[in-house]
Amino acid sequence: MTHDQPRSASVVALLADVPSTGHLGAARAQRFTLDGHDLAERSSPFLDFVRHHAAQGTKVVALYPHWRGTRARRACAFARGALREDAVAAVGVDVSPLALSLIADQLAYLCPYLPPGMIAGLADELPRYTLAGGWLRNVANLATIPISVHQHLGSFAPGVTYLALCSPVPQVARVPKGEDAARLPFRPQDPVQVLHSSGGGFDTTAFEGQFLPALRAVAVRRLPAQPLGPHYWGSSKYAEFVAFSAHPRALTEPARRVRPTTCNWCGEPTIVPVCRFCGAANTVPDQRPRPAGPVAPPA
Repeated sequence: MTHDQPRSASVVALLADVPSTGHLGAARAQRFTLDGHDLAERSSPFLDFVRHHAAQGTKVVALYPHWRGTRARRACAFARGALREDAVAAVGVDVSPLALSLIADQLAYLCPYLPPGMIAGLADELPRYTLAGGWLRNVANLATIPISVHQHLGSFAPGVTYLALCSPVPQVARVPKGEDAARLPFRPQDPVQVLHSSGGGFDTTAFEGQFLPALRAVAVRRLPAQPLGPHYWGSSKYAEFVAFSAHPRALTEPARRVRPTTCNWCGEPTIVPVCRFCGAANTVPDQRPRPAGPVAPPA
């Protein structure tokens, strides 16, 4: 790919039953639930979507939940084989459903401004700028975030509450009853907004009274429960949340911090050693240190 060639466009697809939060309005990833009796039936709508965009020279960044990715990976392989070109990048994202929904739409918002390879790479980067997790009474069946034996056994004690974070760093901590969750490992840059939902008629009184005030958010919005929430949290009794910055530079700052290289084979920029589109191995520069806290305010 030479510098005088036009930059290829991209669209974002989300291969899972993860409805949009609606936070970014019309900027939404296209959703595919991959329902059906066999691979062809499950993949057919996605294949039509890819074929349509590939005919226009547009590449597809296909996101899927890393913890529930078998059908998505097969659908991507099916589409790539049918088209016989590197028009699809399959990207697994290891975050909760609510956070995944937001990140997918954030990437869809960025598509007009960045090349496809950067969009695929930022799927790894954007979760580092969000605080996402769940408020749980029980982590005994939590398999998506590492827990200790002590935490597993503690789930059987009455009145126990856990704060399980999936981003920016997976971790689980016990929250003493009645105490505010003030010691957060990360807080996005001001102004902070929060989206949250709960499942199974879960009583969110403690979550709203102990946790939400610690975020000092300017806006908090409650959403319907995500269909895959119980699968991710291992329980139908949970409250999940994603806190993110509403600063005008909140989405451009991650793109400025990464250091991409041009893929030796397909020419797409990549920030990971294996190109998400063609699978070629590349030597990428060392990325800049990850932010330990909010990104720097504008000058």
